[in-house]
Amino acid sequence: MLAIAGGNPEDAMVQNFPPMQTVSTGLVVAIVGFFSSFPIVLQGLSAMGASGPEAASGLMSAAIAMGLAAIVLSFWYRQPISVAWSTPGAAVLAVSATPVEGFSGAIGAFLCAGALTVLAGLWRPLGRLAAAIPTTLAQAMLGGVLLPLCIVPFKAAVEVPWQALPVILTWFIAGRLNKLFAVPAAVVAAGLVVVLCAGDASVRPEQYLAAPVWTMPSLSLASAIGIGIPLFIVTMATQNIPGVAVMRSFGYTPNPGKLFSSVGGASLLSAPFGAPATCLAAITAAMCSNEDSHPDRDQRYWSAIMAGVFYCVFGVFAVAITGFAAHADPLLMGTLTGVALIGVMANATFAALEVPAEREAAILTFAITASGITVFGLGAAVWGLLAGGIAYLVTNRVR
Repeated sequence: MLAIAGGNPEDAMVQNFPPMQTVSTGLVVAIVGFFSSFPIVLQGLSAMGASGPEAASGLMSAAIAMGLAAIVLSFWYRQPISVAWSTPGAAVLAVSATPVEGFSGAIGAFLCAGALTVLAGLWRPLGRLAAAIPTTLAQAMLGGVLLPLCIVPFKAAVEVPWQALPVILTWFIAGRLNKLFAVPAAVVAAGLVVVLCAGDASVRPEQYLAAPVWTMPSLSLASAIGIGIPLFIVTMATQNIPGVAVMRSFGYTPNPGKLFSSVGGASLLSAPFGAPATCLAAITAAMCSNEDSHPDRDQRYWSAIMAGVFYCVFGVFAVAITGFAAHADPLLMGTLTGVALIGVMANATFAALEVPAEREAAILTFAITASGITVFGLGAAVWGLLAGGIAYLVTNRVR
């Protein structure tokens, strides 16, 4: 490569090895991305009927899938393409009814969402249709999904105050210092609570290294419509499309179709091992793309690559994380999930109500989604988006 470049050897070294600043940025990105949301992923998988080993496999495969996707895409395009698991999608799973087929039915829904994402990248009409869903309604659906989860910490503060309050207070105080580390600090506080509440009992996990667990998917129309489509919509609207917008705001020009198909393909490959959805990141994309990542914008792609490496490392130890979490009171894990989502819910609610002319349709979507109803086997998110969409179209036609 030195001979081909015919230039400064130091420049070639910079091209072949990540600058130290991007290594540290990648580590921070991975810590924030993983530890701010892994409780939500675990709760979503549990709601879908996953066993302990299946949940550990799902967390591991989700982390490795987003890690490998970030490494390959960032290296291939030489752009800081930050990849994540779908935190909003995991929240949708957490409030959805377990499929009749059990976890295998959920796997089928994950495959459906991944296939739709691939198709959205390859077939422009579907991509445009997903982008055409009013932002206010998509955010209202997300807000309605998150509301029941965000209430849990305050219920827990009454029922198990000595466990919930330390987590809530740590999250709040750390957030005043640095919002990015508020949830990781709450995770540490929750870990200390688990250890202290265990007394003399051992909370050491039985295993430290994760192993993949293959689950044969079961495909059903009910799961595809009730879980797969909402998972696809919320992931596209709140992760994939904003992720591209964030990169463009920093002067990068990614090809949306190719990126959507790539993360959709990663979802298809990892779904049978329990991973819900791989997608483009928004918040961590900004961390990798700004000047704090590296002064030279042409070197910032290394930050996304190094974040991917650390995601893979965290994924290998997913079984130890889930084993430790199994010793926690369900209300404690609910508290951790709730505080992790409060900021997301605040942003979603603000975006949902931002346009005065669309507020009625948005609040209708929000209220129906938050109700948790299930009709004809379809969950509240589907009915909320459908009712809000009808109200939106009627209001616009009348105007």
